Amino acid sequence: MIGEPGIFTPDQTTELARFYHANGYATLRGLLDAEGIAVIERECVSAQDRVIRGELDARYGSTVFLDDASKAQRFANYVEYVNELAPSVPALLADEALLAAVRAAIGENAWLRSDDGFGVVYQDARPGRESGYSRIGWHSDWQASPSMDIWPSAAFTIHIDATSPANGFLRVVPGSHRWATPAPFRNVNNVEVPATAVPARGWTDAAPPFAMPLGFEKVPGEIGVYLERGDILLHDGYLWHSAARATDDDTTRRHVRGGFFAGTRPPAGAPAEFVKNAAR
Repeated sequence: MIGEPGIFTPDQTTELARFYHANGYATLRGLLDAEGIAVIERECVSAQDRVIRGELDARYGSTVFLDDASKAQRFANYVEYVNELAPSVPALLADEALLAAVRAAIGENAWLRSDDGFGVVYQDARPGRESGYSRIGWHSDWQASPSMDIWPSAAFTIHIDATSPANGFLRVVPGSHRWATPAPFRNVNNVEVPATAVPARGWTDAAPPFAMPLGFEKVPGEIGVYLERGDILLHDGYLWHSAARATDDDTTRRHVRGGFFAGTRPPAGAPAEFVKNAAR
């Protein structure tokens, strides 16, 4: 572990897994060097520019995550399936040190969700006037697809920018991945939750000690997680988390995100399920 709780080097797989199982998240630091993250940045920014210029298929540009979809014509907060556009991304996600950490976290049969859903996504979460994004409210990832049998999962976030209060950061409730969190039968965005949704999921059958807020309220036990450029955060699909809004509109918070799963892999062409979380 590197000096502070939850941060581990690539040769500390056992220690990382122990912390992850207890808390629901862990950070891998040192797998990417300065040149490695610079290549990812160049390729992802290039893909983003091509989306903005209309040079790529609609498959790669997303408005589903946005607070204000009307701004998508002027700016691209997201590039979906960036794994098909930035060769450095799938190369990193095949790295044996990263895969060892993922398998230790969720199981040996972990697989990358890269060719359905939204694939691997590049996110530019800048808060400026041109942006259609500001923040994401409390949720656990499994609530976005509560009918699917793809769980458990470990989401990954490859940080191009370091995070801080100025540019926004992750809020988490350590240990909440062990609660059986209910499916979002009430949804702040008024998105219909499918009747086939599993009632609750988590690593145990223990009910949460309090209800998950629909928005951005303070949650008992929550902490802020700050990352450095090149860090790779793993967080559990059942973990309660949200993203704090940046306080400086002139900053950027860019990262590449996606997920490894240990449940049933959907057959090719199967429809995706996405219940949008609180974003505003």
